[in-house]
Amino acid sequence: MTDTAVPSPGHAPSAAALAQRRRRYAADRRLRAYGIIAITFALGLLATLVVSLVVSGYPAFTQTFVRVDFPISEDLVDPADPGEGNFRKIMQEGVSTLIPGEHSPRELRAMAGILTDNTQFLLRDAVVADPSVIGGTLTMKVPVSDPFDQLNKGLVDRDTPEDRRRLNDTEIGWFDALVDEGRVSRSFNWGLFTHADSRFPEMAGLKGAIVGSFYALLVCFLISFPVGIAAAVYLEEFAPKNRATDIIEVNINNLAAVPSIVFGLLGLAVFIQIFGLPRSAPLVGGMVLSLMTLPTIIIVTRNALKAVPPSIREAGYGVGASQHQVTMHHVLPLAMPGIMTGTIIGLAQALGETAPLLLVGMNAFITSPPGGLLDASTALPTQIFIWADSPERGFVSRTSAAILVLLGFLIVMNAIAIFLRQRLERTW
Repeated sequence: MTDTAVPSPGHAPSAAALAQRRRRYAADRRLRAYGIIAITFALGLLATLVVSLVVSGYPAFTQTFVRVDFPISEDLVDPADPGEGNFRKIMQEGVSTLIPGEHSPRELRAMAGILTDNTQFLLRDAVVADPSVIGGTLTMKVPVSDPFDQLNKGLVDRDTPEDRRRLNDTEIGWFDALVDEGRVSRSFNWGLFTHADSRFPEMAGLKGAIVGSFYALLVCFLISFPVGIAAAVYLEEFAPKNRATDIIEVNINNLAAVPSIVFGLLGLAVFIQIFGLPRSAPLVGGMVLSLMTLPTIIIVTRNALKAVPPSIREAGYGVGASQHQVTMHHVLPLAMPGIMTGTIIGLAQALGETAPLLLVGMNAFITSPPGGLLDASTALPTQIFIWADSPERGFVSRTSAAILVLLGFLIVMNAIAIFLRQRLERTW
């Protein structure tokens, strides 16, 4: 047995060892720097996206109104049937009092353009709601049309040559006179959430899309949640481990990576063309989204079941419980927090899908919220697609505002998933 020379405590490392250590430390510092640069770059892109959406979308969260006095004459509105009055004539008489002086019929038509084209319908609804105004004067705050709304928000450059503006100098002068008179106000645009879609940007809202998304996600949850859990429990706890189950597992994993547009084509071919379900219905949209969400829920549920310690199963079998009792009374309840978290994340992903909903027709022009699962409807992603394709300038800000609303829903759903995971998750 030979003795091995051991360096004394005061022995200095060689130059080669020092160089190797410096290179190792330098590599560690570079790796940290690369990570910090990558995170900073990603956060910078995210901040750029959010800031650009806020800058372009915040004007849509406010709306310009003009206070107008409308004379409600009994000659134009029958008290016995107020819904059938000549409200266009009433609107014209109200507009004629906005700017004092004599005006030609052409100027009166141009002045009527200050107000939204839906003014006569707003008048009708107000008179029907309160017939006592017949014979008197009804004072209303009416939304202005999109060009004047853009003017009041500073999005119209007054220094641009008149022939390159949507508003001429006379129309701008009329609006400035209303501002000086105190008839113009600007407040939060609740109509963005309480109105459905419209051809006029100042009246367009997201209510129909929000209700349609709710119905579609409800159908998606009611189908994918129980079916996905049942399939996962069978594959993980009861199915024999053979070639057939291996093929099923591989195909489930492959389905989770299939582009969403493929599920849209499947829904179009099966649900609409074969079964004859109505196009644009939240029922069909929810069924298509459930096909897309099912593989995710199955995978998440199986992982949650695998995370339950084997000792839980062994303890159940030890006291005489059957396999069904062990699974349903012990394993599945302990895995439920992870299952719920994965399900919410899957639903959040489904909420943001556009391609499958476009293929089943949920991009129709719908001016009222759906009253049920079979009524025609849009969804938040498809409403964004519709507004982004609209030529009116007012829809530019509304598109960004709708994206912010969609991002808000996604953040809330992911926050709920994180809360459930931290509140209910158990460590073993």
